[in-house]
Amino acid sequence: MPDTPPVAVSPNNPCPFLRALVANGYVGGHIVPRSKLAETIVLASGKKGLEELGAKMETYGVTFVANGFKFNSAGLVLDELRDGPLDKHGAGSRILGVDAQVHMDEIDRLASFGHDCRDPSGGTERGLTAKEIDTFMSANLERAGDQARWYYPAMMKGEWPVLLDILGKGEGDARYLSVAEVRTLFVERRLPDRITARLPKP
Repeated sequence: MPDTPPVAVSPNNPCPFLRALVANGYVGGHIVPRSKLAETIVLASGKKGLEELGAKMETYGVTFVANGFKFNSAGLVLDELRDGPLDKHGAGSRILGVDAQVHMDEIDRLASFGHDCRDPSGGTERGLTAKEIDTFMSANLERAGDQARWYYPAMMKGEWPVLLDILGKGEGDARYLSVAEVRTLFVERRLPDRITARLPKP
């Protein structure tokens, strides 16, 4: 069995990437200054130059709306994201329940939208390319029915496509998000070693 991450994570933080950052001590679990959060996410992405600047600006933009009317000038309140403006209330992947329990059948469903991809390190593994992620997100909206709101597609562009951008393997149209790494991210709240190597010690 894998080691348990040292820090407990609030179920009111529904973002798997942020949950991994909190669980392993890269950021705190309550109020995180926007500059600290933006810096950590950009370091994890490995972006440089203009791409780095653009990623920081996007992160700042998200942090200013994520808590909605509970805006805190000190930073983003990670354990108050549930039921906020970015919560899709069942119109997303449904992998993480409101009680923070992981639904493994939903990870299997995610995998069904992908294909066996060539791992740059050797071998093959199940993964989803950008086009397959778009199909997956569209299917989530269709499944949600009347629960889905008109602005959800725009919100979704800041979720799975961003995970692909940060965690993806390969280049161009062949770049893919590993289902195995998604499972580790949700279940163990851990990031791949190649990502944590870009971050300062927690």
